[in-house]
Amino acid sequence: MRRSRSILAGILLVGCFLPMSATVETAPGRGGRRAPVDLRIATGQRGGVYVAYGEGLAGVLRDHLPWARPRVLTTGASLDNLGLLASRRADLAFALSDSAAAAAWGRPPFTAPQPIRAIARLYDNYLHLVVRADAGIDSLPELRGRVIALGALGSGTELTASRLLLAAGIDPRRDLTVRRDSLEASAEAVRRREIDGFFFSGGLPTTTVRELAAEGRIRLVDLRVYAAPMVHDYGDFYVERTIPASTYGLPETGTVGASDYLIVRPDMDDDVAFALTSLLFDKREQLAAAHPEARRLNSRLGYSTYPVELHPGAVRYYRGLRP
Repeated sequence: MRRSRSILAGILLVGCFLPMSATVETAPGRGGRRAPVDLRIATGQRGGVYVAYGEGLAGVLRDHLPWARPRVLTTGASLDNLGLLASRRADLAFALSDSAAAAAWGRPPFTAPQPIRAIARLYDNYLHLVVRADAGIDSLPELRGRVIALGALGSGTELTASRLLLAAGIDPRRDLTVRRDSLEASAEAVRRREIDGFFFSGGLPTTTVRELAAEGRIRLVDLRVYAAPMVHDYGDFYVERTIPASTYGLPETGTVGASDYLIVRPDMDDDVAFALTSLLFDKREQLAAAHPEARRLNSRLGYSTYPVELHPGAVRYYRGLRP
């Protein structure tokens, strides 16, 4: 019900379409040339979508906003990114919707609501449970007693995977031998047969997973039956998703998904936030050259960032859309 009210509010918010008040290039400098603006982009782990997407976004900013000085930060991913943003060590951050919700509401692992605002909903993430092809693991309960990488410290994967296991009645501390490795470290541990599998929440395709699949080293475990319990226990930003067979050359696999948001601080200059939002959608094809997930950008859905409020600069962009 809360989500329904939020979506309705978003529709009302952007439903009154007004003419565009400025172009991307002129919005931040309507009074003349502006001083350079540092834009540190908190992304994620090498081999995942966030880094490729962030590098593409940095390229678009350099090409089209002469005052922007972007820098890509590789990080643990969602939770780490939100902390960097709140501590003013980053200016933009990629984050999963469940991690962003925890930050906005001040729920664990956060101890208080964090100062964040959303620019846009970007695309859908898919939770991958990657296991060694020879591990004999066909279902989530068969992880008991195994060595599993739960995601890097500070990652959204760690939060989502932990919730999934608890929804399935598995206590990670008691039932598994847990490692907290980056995506690339997890892949190498699979190659060395040090772990039985790992979780990773990412867009499609995730490069490192694709490489492991091409080497014939892995399988994906179907998780679709846990989508409903996840919604029941944690909220309806979780949805059932399918990883198509064409993604990795593996059998079609059901899983649990959540949306990705681009997050900023509330004190970002409104004109800068407006220009960022405009670039995302106006330069979508250039972004897609960095990673195909950018093709999923949709200005008619971009404002659906429940429960994170939109930045006023982003609101101005969505209100300016013509029917």
